[in-house]
Formats: sequence, C-alpha cells, structure tokens
Amino acid sequence: MFSTASSIFRRRPNPAAATPQASPYEVPFYTNAAYYPNWRIYQKQPPSSLRLGFISHVFYAFAWVKEDGTVYLSDEWADTQMPVDGTEGCLRAFVQLKQQYSKMRVVLSVGGGGKGSENFAAVAHSRSRMDTFVRTAKGLVDQFGLDGIDVDWEHPADAKQGKDYIRLLAQLREVLPAPRYVLASCLPAGQWALRHIDLAAAQKYLDMLNLMAYDFSGPWEPETGHQAQLYGSTYAISGQSAVSYVLAQGVNSQKIILGVPVYGRSFLGSNGPGQRYTGCGGEDGVFDYRELPRSGAKEFHDKQAGAAYCIGGDGGFVTYDTPATVQQKAEFVTTSKLGGLFYWHICSDARGSRSLIETGYNTLHDM
Repeated sequence: MFSTASSIFRRRPNPAAATPQASPYEVPFYTNAAYYPNWRIYQKQPPSSLRLGFISHVFYAFAWVKEDGTVYLSDEWADTQMPVDGTEGCLRAFVQLKQQYSKMRVVLSVGGGGKGSENFAAVAHSRSRMDTFVRTAKGLVDQFGLDGIDVDWEHPADAKQGKDYIRLLAQLREVLPAPRYVLASCLPAGQWALRHIDLAAAQKYLDMLNLMAYDFSGPWEPETGHQAQLYGSTYAISGQSAVSYVLAQGVNSQKIILGVPVYGRSFLGSNGPGQRYTGCGGEDGVFDYRELPRSGAKEFHDKQAGAAYCIGGDGGFVTYDTPATVQQKAEFVTTSKLGGLFYWHICSDARGSRSLIETGYNTLHDM
C-alpha cells in the first residue's frame, strides 16, 4: 500500500512498468488521479484501452444513492454484467488490471451532478438512512475488491447540510480505515459552495479533497470566460484562489488534489473572454479535449492566466487546458506542496505529447 499523501520523488518512476515486480511507484509520489465515467464503455473505451501507467487512482463514476440511503450502481449492466476485457463488467475489469498496475487504486465515486446527488441531503440528515448508506457503500467495496469511496455530493447547500456531510464522512471513515482504504471527496472550487462546510473538520476524515477547479465559465453565464484558469483577477475565481481559500480553512495542503478538465467549453459568436456570445458548439456546449483545437481554429496559451483556448472553426471561442497549462498547474502543485492533480475524465484525453494526464504526471515527478 502507498500513502495518499504526497511528496517529491527522489527518483523518477517508470510509468510503463507492467508487473508488480516492476512497480512504477518506488517512493512516495504525487497523486495523478482520473475519473472514469461508466457510460464511456458504450463508446468502446474499456479499461484495457486506457493508459493507466500514469494513473495513481481511478475514480469509477458513478454509484448513486436511493432515498432510503442505499448506495447502488448507476448502470448494473455496464458495471457488473457486460463482457469487458475478459470479465463481467467495467468494475471487475479495472480491479483485474491492478495485477498489472500494482500500485493503482480503484475507488468508487458516489454521487455526481443532478440525480446522483439529489438524495444526499435527506440521507445524511437521518441516522438510519446514513447507516444504510455506510453499510451498502462498504458492501460494494468488499464485493468488488475496491480501495475506497469518493463522496461526490454536489453539494451541501446550507450549514445544516454541511454538518451532516461531516457526520457522513466520519461514519465512512470508521468502516473504511486508513491506510487500507481511501476516503476522498470531490467538491466545487467556489466559496459559494465550500462556505457551508467546516473543511478543517472534513479533512480529518479525508485522504483526498478533490477540488473541481473548472467550470468557472459556461452557458449559465452571460459572457465568455476561461473555464479553468489557474490565476485570476482579484474578483475572479481561479485555481489559485480556490486553493488559497481551502488552505485558509485549515486543510492540510497535501490532501488537496487540483482538478483539471479534459474537455473544452464552447462559446459561438465570440473570440475571447469577456464577450457576449450567440450559443454553444459541440455536444451540450462541450468538446472532448482530444477533439481540440477544432479544425481551422488557432490555439492560444495565456501564460499569465494559466489558461488556454482556441478560436475559429465550429467552436467559436473554446476554453480548455493544454499541456502548457497542465504543466503550469503541476508546477503550482509542487511549489504549493499540494497532493497532486486529478482529471475529469480519462476517456477524453489525447495521446503522446498532447496528453494532459501524461504531461501532469511527468511534470509532477520530473526532478
């Protein structure tokens, strides 16, 4: 087992190691985690197709929560029954790959946006429902040989829910003790969401606090903006401002995992941030990162903001991360002594020199 806390490598690891005897992680290391959304199996992206040698943790998304507190898999066919990589279901396919990537941990992410989080508040406020949540979450971990749970409640909406969230983490930690199990939580980066949570109390139970430092701009805003800028103005949210806020609440820096989007947000009829726009391109305003820059578009890197974008083609102004911005973010992680990076999501990444995940890994671990 390895610690989820992070420290600088003294020797660069070998991500291509394929056997437990040739482990890619020989000393403590930075987290370089990625989410796998189960619906991507329908796009012929099984676990075996992914470059997992650069990944420390796979967050398998998502399990959901019933009104009575039962944690259940959101797609029983994809998760446990579909023939995948010589076994039944994506969960087992990931777990069997741990024989090849011996230090990789597979964590079940519970919640997500919309339906995934709609029952959290009621469940966390009821002793009996919370007991059911904890028992059934642990049951799934045991059933599939997983390494822990990621609580992706988006998000506690008031102080009462914030207190219930802490109680939920405390009960999970009792049945998922460290270091055998990972207990993580994914939270928005905005103070509007985090202000309801006693983060110093939460981090006592957590190994990893996954900070979603993206979606700062989107179709819900009247003007365009960078969606994942590392640095911003005094009044603009950024990765740096989010981390500064969390640190000021008393969270151990090494538990903070900075989120990176592996997708771009499109704004048609515009050619930069701070503009009105006419609509959004892509699927629901989003392009997979591997589809960027768009054909006929020109890509730009704003080093001062720690942001990238392309202009032109069928996307208009598309805001996303590139290897250049991920390198900046990885360097920010090391200088700020944070725990590492995570990516939403692994299936959208490019390969080779354009890979965000490989860039993050190599920058974090390059002395």
